Amino acid sequence: MVDDPHRRSVRAVPLRSVGDGELELRYRVVHGYRRAFRMAGEGPPLVLIHGIGDSSATWAELIPDLARSHTVIAPDLLGHGDSDKPRADYSVAAYANGVRDLLTTLGIESATLVGHSLGGGVAMQFAYQFPERTERLILVSAGGVGREVNPVLRLVSLPGAHLMLSSLRLPGMRLQVGLAVRLMKLLDTDLGQDAPDLLNLVDALPDETSRNAFIRTLRAVVDWRGQVVTMLDRCYLTEGMPTMLLWGDRDSVVPVRHAFGAHAAMPGSRLEIFGGAGHFPFHTDPARFVALVEEFTATTAPADWSREHWRDLLCGGRPGDARTLAVERNLREASERSAT
Repeated sequence: MVDDPHRRSVRAVPLRSVGDGELELRYRVVHGYRRAFRMAGEGPPLVLIHGIGDSSATWAELIPDLARSHTVIAPDLLGHGDSDKPRADYSVAAYANGVRDLLTTLGIESATLVGHSLGGGVAMQFAYQFPERTERLILVSAGGVGREVNPVLRLVSLPGAHLMLSSLRLPGMRLQVGLAVRLMKLLDTDLGQDAPDLLNLVDALPDETSRNAFIRTLRAVVDWRGQVVTMLDRCYLTEGMPTMLLWGDRDSVVPVRHAFGAHAAMPGSRLEIFGGAGHFPFHTDPARFVALVEEFTATTAPADWSREHWRDLLCGGRPGDARTLAVERNLREASERSAT
């Protein structure tokens, strides 16, 4: 845990059993495409946005407990899970629009957004595009903070990725990959922490349509040099918006130093580090994750957005103090090194 003035002691809460009725998928047709989502509970809205290749199922163990005090909405992003997978725009901005439209059909005007990995980038983009509908941000191992990203994702962004993903489903290949994963875990590597969850993402791409949607989504945010979308130039706009960053200190996909860079660049943000966790800290320690989300939403007031405040922030521009510039420079330099 980081020594931070916003930090408060958090007691882990026991997780109760998951009820099937609370986790079943529901569907809405928006713009002619079927959108799958899970929805449970009553109270202030809490939107859980999964990462690339994943689905709302990644939050399944957490939803019932979060639903004790929130209306929880966990969508399958377009191209993911049980949602339709058309040949469409899979950019971060398009996903933010899709989340807004789904929430509108559900009668939800504003919410706290929890975004993991790509979903963190979607949450930040949502807050940028629709600040009046964003109450708080909780960013979990979020993309869009620096260029560095796991080399495997850079590789998958290259031509020929369809063949590589298809080959992972050939007979015997799963066994070989499983042996490699066990070896990485025995060697106690960071990638070994994340490999089982990452393999589950591959298993969630059973056909060509799913793989095409995954690759189109990946190429919208990653190329051979790393991440191509950044929020650093606009993160000063989060001033006045309660923001919490949650990260595993052994994240092999998005390095934990991105968490410190984002924390330094986002005014008033709070940072919590999960020791020993990888890219999925909410899987490693779900009780602590739930406790942090509940405590953060209970002890912070929703962002008080106004057109005047937004205009003042934009007119004031990005702060040019030495600390902010140093953080951005270090992230850029490290990204260049990792890309070459």
